[in-house]
Amino acid sequence: MTTTEQKGASTITRQPCSGGHRRLPLFDSHVLTTMLEDQGQRELKRKVFDLFKSSPDLLSGVEEGLTKEEHRALVRRQLMAILAAGLNPLDMFANDLKSYFHVGECLGQIDLSLMIKSGVQYSLWGGSVINLGTESHRKKYFDDIASFKLPGCFAMTELKHGSNVAALQTEAVLDILTDEWVVHTPDEGAIKWWIGNAAEDGRMATVFARLKVPDPSGHKGGVVKPKLVDHGVHALLVPLRDSQGKALPGVEIRDCGYKIGLNGVDNGALRFTHVRVPRVNLLNRFGNVDKAGRYSSALNSQARRFAATLGELTGGRVGLVGGSVGTAKVAITIAIRYTAQRQQFGPPDAPEIAVIDYQTTQQRLMPILASTFGLHFAKMFLVDRYVDMKRQKTNHRLVEEVHALSAGLKAYTTSFTQNALSVCRESCGGHGYAAVNRLGAMRSDHDIFQTFEGDNTVLLQQVSALLLKEYRNQFKGAPVTSTFAYLAQLAASNLPTNPLVTHDTDVRHLRDPAFLSKALEHRTAHLLFTLAMRLRKHTPKLGAFHAWNKCLNHVLELANAYVESVVHKCFQRAVEGCVEPDCRRALRALADTFALHAISSSMLFRNLEYIAPPKAKAITRLLVDLYAELRGVSLLLVNAFAIPDHILRAPIGLLGAGDGGIGGAYKEYLMAAGFEV
Repeated sequence: MTTTEQKGASTITRQPCSGGHRRLPLFDSHVLTTMLEDQGQRELKRKVFDLFKSSPDLLSGVEEGLTKEEHRALVRRQLMAILAAGLNPLDMFANDLKSYFHVGECLGQIDLSLMIKSGVQYSLWGGSVINLGTESHRKKYFDDIASFKLPGCFAMTELKHGSNVAALQTEAVLDILTDEWVVHTPDEGAIKWWIGNAAEDGRMATVFARLKVPDPSGHKGGVVKPKLVDHGVHALLVPLRDSQGKALPGVEIRDCGYKIGLNGVDNGALRFTHVRVPRVNLLNRFGNVDKAGRYSSALNSQARRFAATLGELTGGRVGLVGGSVGTAKVAITIAIRYTAQRQQFGPPDAPEIAVIDYQTTQQRLMPILASTFGLHFAKMFLVDRYVDMKRQKTNHRLVEEVHALSAGLKAYTTSFTQNALSVCRESCGGHGYAAVNRLGAMRSDHDIFQTFEGDNTVLLQQVSALLLKEYRNQFKGAPVTSTFAYLAQLAASNLPTNPLVTHDTDVRHLRDPAFLSKALEHRTAHLLFTLAMRLRKHTPKLGAFHAWNKCLNHVLELANAYVESVVHKCFQRAVEGCVEPDCRRALRALADTFALHAISSSMLFRNLEYIAPPKAKAITRLLVDLYAELRGVSLLLVNAFAIPDHILRAPIGLLGAGDGGIGGAYKEYLMAAGFEV
C-alpha cells in the first residue's frame, strides 16, 4: 500500500518501511516557503526563474559537454539577458543588499559560473569602485559597470600570494613629474593570477599593489636619496583593453585555461610592465596622495587602513554563503526525491522498498537536510547583520562581529556543502554519476568555494583570533557584541557539570532547546578557555607564531564550534517564530537533529564527561528516530525550497516524477539518453 504526499504538490509516492517510528504531521510546503523567503524575495526569484523558463536556450543541458569557450559565451548571454529583463545587480548591491544576495543564490542554482561571473562584475569589480573609491569614481564608472559596458576585474591574487594579501608584490610608484602611477609587475611571482573576467571580457581592473611614493625628505647631504616610502597595499584602477578588446601597451593578458570547474568564468593572468595611470585612479577612500606626493589618511596606521580595505570586501563572503546554501538545496532536493522513488530490495514476497527507507540512507541524508535548513537561517541572520553594519558605518564592534560571522559561515558552509554534494551523489548511486543529473558539475564548480574569498583554514583562524580578542576584552570591562555575549558567562560555563544532567537520558531533556544550546555554548567556551591557556603557556618559549601553529587544530575546532552554536541559535529563533503548528514541528525536528548530530560527532563532550556513555547512546538512538520522522516529511521539506523543475534540470530529481515507473523520473532520464518513450 502506498501513501501519497497530499499537501506538498508532489506526485512522488513513498512506501514506508515498517519500523514503529513516530510520524510528523504533513504540512503545506508553500507555508514553509513563505517563512524561508518573504514576498519580495519570492517575486524576485520568480522573475529570475521565469526569464529562463521563457528562454530555455539559456540553460545548459550537460555542462561537462561544453568547451570553455562555449560555456563562457553561454554565461555572457545569460548575464546580458538578466540585464535586458530589467534586473540590475549593481543597483541592488548599492541600494538593496538583501535582494542582491537573494538574486545571487538564484543565479547559482541556475549555473554557478553565472553566479560567479555576476559576482566578479558587480560585487568585486563594481563593489571595489563603490566601497574603496570616492564619489568621483562612482559617478564616472557606476552606469557603465552596471550595464556591462565596462566589464572589469578584481586583480588581487598573485601567482605566489593569495591569502597573504599584505605580502603582495605588484608595485604602484608615483611619478610626481607626470602626476601618474607607474604600475609594474616586478617578477613572475607577482603576476596577477586567477583573475575573473580577465581572459576575455575585462577592460579595466581594480589592481591591488604596493603604493610607493618618493621619500619626502628629498635630499640628504646634497645627494638625491633614491628611496621610496611603501604605504602598503592599496587599490588602483588600471585599464586593460581598448574598446575593440585589444590589450593596452604594457598589459600582458593570458588565459588560465581549463579548470576543475567554473569553466564559464574567464579567469586570466595579468602582467604589467611600467603601465602609467593617472594619480586620481587611486581608490582613495582610506588613503590619498596629493600632487606633491604627500600621503594622507584619516586612519592613523597602515594596519588599520589595510583592515578597513579588506573589511569592505566582506560582502563577497556573504554572497558565497548564500550561493553555497543554494547549491546544497539543489543537491539535497535531487537526492531526497530520487531516493524516495528509487526502490531496491525488500522483505520476502513483498514489494521493494524505497532507498530512503533504509536507515543508512536516512543517516546520510537527514543530517544534510537539517544542516541545509539551519544554514539557510544563519545566512538570513548574516545578511541582516551585514546590512546593519553597512548602515552603521562607524560601529566598529559590529564590523568585527560581522567579520567573524562571515568568515566562519563562509568556511563552515562551503566545507559542509562540498561534502554534502559527494554524499548526495553517492546516495543516488550510478544514476547520480550521470552528468545530466548535475551533481558532478555542481561538485566540481563548488569545490573552489572553499578557497576563494579566503581559504577556509585561514578564515577559521581569523574567527578564533577574534574570539580570543573578545575573551580578553571581557576582563578589561569592554562590551561584548551579541553573538559573543555568552562568553561573559565563561567562568560559570566551565564549572563542573551536574552529574544528574550528565547522565540524563530522557528524550524530553535531550530535545530541550535549553540543554542543546547550553551544550554547544559550553563546548565553545571550553575550547576558547583552554586555547587561551595553551597560548599563554607556549608563547613565552616558542614565540607567538610557533605557539599558534602548535595549537592550530585547536584553533580550527574552536571556530567550527562557534559557528555551530550560532547556527543553532538562528535555527531556534526560526522555530520559535513559526506560527503554523505542523511546520513548526518539522522545523523543531530539524533543529534538534542539527544540534544532536553536532554533539554526537564531537568527542569533546565525552572527553570532558559532559555527556556520560549512557547519554551518548541515548542521543544515538534518538537521532535514528528523528531521521525516520524527518523521512516522512522530507519531500515536503525539499519542496519548500521552491526550485522549479526547469531550474533543477536533473531528470532523477524532478518534482513531477510520477509514481517512480517509466512514466515518472525515468522518462526524462531516458529521453535525455535519446530513447523515445
